[in-house]
Amino acid sequence: MTTTVSSPTIVLIAGHWLGAWAWDETLEHLKAHHARVVPMTLPGLDGDDTNRAAKTLDDQAVAIREVIAQQGDQPAILVAHSGANAPVSLVLDRYPELVSRVVWVDSGPVADGSVFAPDFPEELEELPLPSFDALGQQASLEGLSSDDLERFRARAVPQPASVIRGPVELVNSARHSIPTTLVCCSISSEQVLALVEDGHPMFAEVANLEHVDIIDLPTGHWPMWSRPRDLATVILSAVSQTS
Repeated sequence: MTTTVSSPTIVLIAGHWLGAWAWDETLEHLKAHHARVVPMTLPGLDGDDTNRAAKTLDDQAVAIREVIAQQGDQPAILVAHSGANAPVSLVLDRYPELVSRVVWVDSGPVADGSVFAPDFPEELEELPLPSFDALGQQASLEGLSSDDLERFRARAVPQPASVIRGPVELVNSARHSIPTTLVCCSISSEQVLALVEDGHPMFAEVANLEHVDIIDLPTGHWPMWSRPRDLATVILSAVSQTS
């Protein structure tokens, strides 16, 4: 698939502990198809920022908006992985006109009032990447090689506590009308739909969406490393539906 100059820009936003670097393999496949794509590092996840621990969800939402604005007047496609769902949900709420589609990668929109870690200790300023044994209890590491894990450990940046303790305040129902693609990796589409029907907090907001495509990409929680080419294909398919 080859895109044209009028194709929307794809903004890639990775989850906790990750920056733009996490998309390198997927980015290579997207660029091979001439996609207009920008991977970004959220405020608080730049290891060179000496003030990064003070960054908030609002800072992250503003940064995403600025990246979109830098691409021109055309609405962008946001690709949000994992814990990027909180700031991206804020962007969809505040600036729905700037987003033509959102692609959730093993993730989904959060509901009003959501807090990722409400009980995170007040005395701590950040959440470092846990041991892989502990992480594997929370999210599937399927498909990751020893090199993937080594790079993850070496490049991970602790998550600011102010981000994971921050509540997501949503007021604009226009966010529900933005076309949406759910890419189901560590949790199958069948499981996701069951959670939606049950009103599970993780996916309850999906029930409010007006236009949803659900795609299975079976692998672990980090498909940008375990299945980068296939993830790029899914993203390009979403672009083709939006262009």
